[in-house]
Amino acid sequence: MSDRLEDIAARMVTPGKGILAADESSGTIKKRFDSIGLTSTEDARRDYRELLFRSDDAMKNYISGVILYDETIRQKAKDGTPLVELIARSGAVPGIKVDAGAKPLTFQKGETITEGLDGLGERLKEYYGLGARFAKWRAVIDIGPSMPSHNCINANAHALARYAALCQEAGIVPIVEPEVLMDGPVATHDADTCYKVTEWTLKTVFQELYYAGVNLEGMVLKPNMIVPGKNSPKKASPAEVAEKTVMVLKACVPPAVPGIAFLSGGQSDGLATEHLSLMNAAGGLPWSLTFSYGRALQAATIKTWGGKPENVAAAQRAFLHRARMNGLAAAGKWSQDAEKKAA
Repeated sequence: MSDRLEDIAARMVTPGKGILAADESSGTIKKRFDSIGLTSTEDARRDYRELLFRSDDAMKNYISGVILYDETIRQKAKDGTPLVELIARSGAVPGIKVDAGAKPLTFQKGETITEGLDGLGERLKEYYGLGARFAKWRAVIDIGPSMPSHNCINANAHALARYAALCQEAGIVPIVEPEVLMDGPVATHDADTCYKVTEWTLKTVFQELYYAGVNLEGMVLKPNMIVPGKNSPKKASPAEVAEKTVMVLKACVPPAVPGIAFLSGGQSDGLATEHLSLMNAAGGLPWSLTFSYGRALQAATIKTWGGKPENVAAAQRAFLHRARMNGLAAAGKWSQDAEKKAA
């Protein structure tokens, strides 16, 4: 396999495949395990990730890359095989979450800046040695009274660009993830407001990437879709979400970017799939549009598994189903009929 940034990025956005976000922090995975009454131990976390990475049909046919957490990239399967090796064997690219989380932004009440740039160059070298060929950094933009501020968007865009440049210097493809939240503390905004803030964010991010000398052919964008806030009285139809999302991407994302892998960002499993399929069905886009889902790929799997070894096969079937539906969506071929038939 080629280690050129452009070739790795192209593999990550292979048509009909998408990226599994299995990079839940210790706190997030604990919440997921709490929901099934399972104590979050290192072994339990390993067993769950191994269940996903050994889902051969799903991994080989529908998953192009896997984002890992620091603990997971160092873990070995029960039989001693490094988890990274299981991913690579399936043909998917192993990746790593490298940011240190969103922290309060000084003098900007309610807003955050993502930290983790200190020492990042050295950490990326280590992750490369552990098998990572792409990385992920998430910036969080919230919509609310007097939010977002110019300072919040600029600071986060600048950090994303510095991170992306450090990744490329280390031979690692950066996933650039500026997320305009649909489920922030207020979240009463409509889709048009989401559009305006997303446009502002993306334009600022690409300006900073240009200033930082980032090679656009060797990166992947992971944005939000144009959806109303979860508490908005004004809902948007799937067709409207797809149309507005494509419109903002055409206005902001250079065609040199090989692919866009959406986050699900609080959408239900089904809606995240439907929105993606409608965008791809429209056709005529300069980039590959795919998914980089965490909860929207795993919710049914973790519920079916329930932490019980006897449920592993059934949980893998649930994962295959969701991965296949999203693979169809990445090709613009998903339908309610396909969803029902497969289920």
